[in-house]
Amino acid sequence: MAFLSLEQLESIGFSAIGSNVFISDKASFYNPAKISIGSHVRIDDFCVLSAGEGGIEIGNYVHVAVFSSLIGAGKIKLSDFVNISSRVSIYSSNDDYSGTSLTNPMVPADFKNVHSAEVELKSHVIVGSGSVILPGVILNEGAAVGALSMVTRDCKEFTIYSGVPAKALKFRKRDLKALEFKFLKLK
Repeated sequence: MAFLSLEQLESIGFSAIGSNVFISDKASFYNPAKISIGSHVRIDDFCVLSAGEGGIEIGNYVHVAVFSSLIGAGKIKLSDFVNISSRVSIYSSNDDYSGTSLTNPMVPADFKNVHSAEVELKSHVIVGSGSVILPGVILNEGAAVGALSMVTRDCKEFTIYSGVPAKALKFRKRDLKALEFKFLKLK
Protein backbone atom coordinates (compact mmCIF):
# COMPACT_ATOMS: atom_id res chain seq x y z
CA MET A 1 0.00 0.00 0.00
CA ALA A 2 1.41 3.39 -0.98
CA PHE A 3 0.61 6.26 1.35
CA LEU A 4 0.16 9.86 0.23
CA SER A 5 2.93 12.32 1.05
CA LEU A 6 2.31 15.33 3.28
CA GLU A 7 2.20 17.56 0.20
CA GLN A 8 -0.34 15.27 -1.46
CA LEU A 9 -2.47 15.20 1.70
CA GLU A 10 -2.43 19.00 1.94
CA SER A 11 -3.40 19.33 -1.74
CA ILE A 12 -6.61 17.34 -1.19
CA GLY A 13 -8.11 20.28 0.71
CA PHE A 14 -9.26 18.72 4.00
CA SER A 15 -10.70 21.21 6.49
CA ALA A 16 -8.03 20.02 8.96
CA ILE A 17 -5.36 17.35 9.03
CA GLY A 18 -3.15 16.30 11.94
CA SER A 19 0.28 14.73 12.06
CA ASN A 20 1.36 11.13 11.48
CA VAL A 21 -1.48 10.53 9.01
CA PHE A 22 -1.26 7.57 6.62
CA ILE A 23 -3.77 7.64 3.79
CA SER A 24 -3.63 5.23 0.87
CA ASP A 25 -3.22 6.68 -2.59
CA LYS A 26 -6.15 4.44 -3.53
CA ALA A 27 -8.63 6.02 -1.08
CA SER A 28 -11.28 8.42 -2.43
CA PHE A 29 -12.55 11.65 -0.88
CA TYR A 30 -15.61 13.64 -1.92
CA ASN A 31 -16.18 17.15 -0.56
CA PRO A 32 -12.87 17.09 1.36
CA ALA A 33 -13.40 20.66 2.62
CA LYS A 34 -16.00 19.07 4.95
CA ILE A 35 -13.61 16.37 6.22
CA SER A 36 -11.32 16.85 9.22
CA ILE A 37 -8.73 14.25 10.18
CA GLY A 38 -6.87 14.15 13.50
CA SER A 39 -3.40 12.80 14.23
CA HIS A 40 -2.20 9.19 14.09
CA VAL A 41 -4.85 8.16 11.56
CA ARG A 42 -4.64 5.47 8.90
CA ILE A 43 -7.09 5.11 6.01
CA ASP A 44 -6.46 2.09 3.80
CA ASP A 45 -6.94 1.17 0.13
CA PHE A 46 -10.31 1.58 -1.56
CA CYS A 47 -11.97 3.48 1.29
CA VAL A 48 -14.52 6.10 0.26
CA LEU A 49 -15.25 9.13 2.43
CA SER A 50 -18.07 11.17 0.92
CA ALA A 51 -18.96 14.11 3.16
CA GLY A 52 -22.33 15.78 2.95
CA GLU A 53 -23.41 19.03 4.55
CA GLY A 54 -22.74 17.69 8.08
CA GLY A 55 -19.19 16.65 7.23
CA ILE A 56 -16.94 13.90 8.50
CA GLU A 57 -14.83 14.32 11.63
CA ILE A 58 -12.12 11.80 12.48
CA GLY A 59 -10.33 11.98 15.84
CA ASN A 60 -6.88 10.71 16.87
CA TYR A 61 -5.53 7.13 16.76
CA VAL A 62 -8.17 5.97 14.29
CA HIS A 63 -7.94 3.20 11.70
CA VAL A 64 -10.33 2.87 8.76
CA ALA A 65 -9.56 -0.47 7.08
CA VAL A 66 -9.67 -1.48 3.43
CA PHE A 67 -12.92 -1.12 1.42
CA SER A 68 -14.77 0.83 4.14
CA SER A 69 -17.07 3.75 3.37
CA LEU A 70 -18.41 6.76 5.26
CA ILE A 71 -21.20 8.34 3.25
CA GLY A 72 -24.12 10.72 3.70
CA ALA A 73 -25.49 14.21 4.22
CA GLY A 74 -25.53 14.03 8.04
CA LYS A 75 -22.40 14.41 10.14
CA ILE A 76 -20.28 11.31 10.73
CA LYS A 77 -17.95 11.48 13.72
CA LEU A 78 -15.29 8.93 14.62
CA SER A 79 -13.83 9.77 18.04
CA ASP A 80 -10.37 8.87 19.36
CA PHE A 81 -9.19 5.24 19.28
CA VAL A 82 -11.98 4.08 16.94
CA ASN A 83 -11.25 1.01 14.80
CA ILE A 84 -13.25 0.40 11.63
CA SER A 85 -12.55 -3.07 10.19
CA SER A 86 -12.62 -3.88 6.48
CA ARG A 87 -15.76 -3.45 4.39
CA VAL A 88 -17.65 -1.48 7.04
CA SER A 89 -20.28 0.92 5.68
CA ILE A 90 -21.38 3.92 7.74
CA TYR A 91 -24.37 5.83 6.36
CA SER A 92 -25.67 9.16 7.61
CA SER A 93 -28.31 9.20 4.82
CA ASN A 94 -30.68 6.51 3.64
CA ASP A 95 -33.29 6.38 0.87
CA ASP A 96 -36.91 5.47 1.61
CA TYR A 97 -37.32 1.84 0.55
CA SER A 98 -41.15 1.75 0.94
CA GLY A 99 -41.91 2.52 -2.69
CA THR A 100 -43.64 5.83 -1.92
CA SER A 101 -40.79 7.84 -3.42
CA LEU A 102 -38.07 7.56 -5.99
CA THR A 103 -34.52 6.70 -4.98
CA ASN A 104 -30.89 7.41 -5.94
CA PRO A 105 -28.80 10.56 -6.29
CA MET A 106 -29.71 11.12 -9.94
CA VAL A 107 -33.34 11.87 -9.03
CA PRO A 108 -34.28 15.44 -7.93
CA ALA A 109 -34.87 15.86 -4.17
CA ASP A 110 -38.57 16.71 -4.69
CA PHE A 111 -39.20 13.13 -5.78
CA LYS A 112 -37.27 11.42 -2.98
CA ASN A 113 -37.66 10.92 0.75
CA VAL A 114 -34.11 10.68 2.11
CA HIS A 115 -33.57 10.31 5.85
CA SER A 116 -30.35 11.94 7.08
CA ALA A 117 -29.11 11.96 10.67
CA GLU A 118 -25.79 12.25 12.49
CA VAL A 119 -23.81 9.10 13.22
CA GLU A 120 -21.30 9.11 16.07
CA LEU A 121 -18.81 6.50 17.15
CA LYS A 122 -17.45 7.51 20.54
CA SER A 123 -13.98 6.65 21.81
CA HIS A 124 -12.76 3.04 21.79
CA VAL A 125 -15.53 1.78 19.51
CA ILE A 126 -14.58 -1.16 17.31
CA VAL A 127 -16.71 -2.26 14.36
CA GLY A 128 -16.18 -5.72 12.84
CA SER A 129 -15.76 -6.50 9.14
CA GLY A 130 -18.73 -6.21 6.83
CA SER A 131 -20.93 -4.37 9.31
CA VAL A 132 -23.40 -1.62 8.35
CA ILE A 133 -24.26 1.37 10.54
CA LEU A 134 -27.42 3.31 9.65
CA PRO A 135 -28.30 7.01 10.07
CA GLY A 136 -28.99 8.41 13.53
CA VAL A 137 -27.02 5.78 15.44
CA ILE A 138 -24.68 6.55 18.35
CA LEU A 139 -22.19 3.90 19.38
CA ASN A 140 -21.30 4.94 22.90
CA GLU A 141 -17.82 4.68 24.40
CA GLY A 142 -16.26 1.25 24.15
CA ALA A 143 -19.11 -0.38 22.23
CA ALA A 144 -18.00 -3.32 20.07
CA VAL A 145 -19.87 -4.55 17.00
CA GLY A 146 -19.20 -8.07 15.70
CA ALA A 147 -18.58 -8.83 12.04
CA LEU A 148 -21.47 -8.79 9.55
CA SER A 149 -23.80 -6.89 11.89
CA MET A 150 -26.34 -4.21 11.01
CA VAL A 151 -26.58 -1.44 13.59
CA THR A 152 -29.99 0.24 13.51
CA ARG A 153 -30.12 1.58 17.09
CA ASP A 154 -27.79 3.21 19.60
CA CYS A 155 -25.29 0.93 21.32
CA LYS A 156 -24.61 1.15 25.05
CA GLU A 157 -21.12 1.83 26.35
CA PHE A 158 -18.74 -1.10 26.78
CA THR A 159 -21.26 -3.59 25.39
CA ILE A 160 -20.63 -6.13 22.62
CA TYR A 161 -23.25 -6.32 19.86
CA SER A 162 -23.77 -8.70 16.97
CA GLY A 163 -26.40 -9.75 14.44
CA VAL A 164 -28.94 -8.40 11.98
CA PRO A 165 -30.22 -6.26 13.53
CA ALA A 166 -27.41 -5.96 16.08
CA LYS A 167 -28.34 -7.01 19.61
CA ALA A 168 -26.43 -6.71 22.88
CA LEU A 169 -24.61 -9.93 23.80
CA LYS A 170 -22.47 -9.14 26.82
CA PHE A 171 -20.39 -6.47 28.50
CA ARG A 172 -16.94 -5.51 27.23
CA LYS A 173 -14.04 -5.11 29.64
CA ARG A 174 -12.89 -1.57 30.43
CA ASP A 175 -9.20 -2.39 30.86
CA LEU A 176 -8.44 -0.38 27.74
CA LYS A 177 -9.21 2.86 29.62
CA ALA A 178 -6.23 2.28 31.93
CA LEU A 179 -4.10 1.41 28.90
CA GLU A 180 -5.20 4.62 27.17
CA PHE A 181 -4.16 6.66 30.23
CA LYS A 182 -0.79 4.92 30.38
CA PHE A 183 -0.24 5.29 26.63
CA LEU A 184 -1.12 9.00 26.51
CA LYS A 185 1.05 9.68 29.57
CA LEU A 186 4.04 8.43 27.57
CA LYS A 187 3.40 10.95 24.80
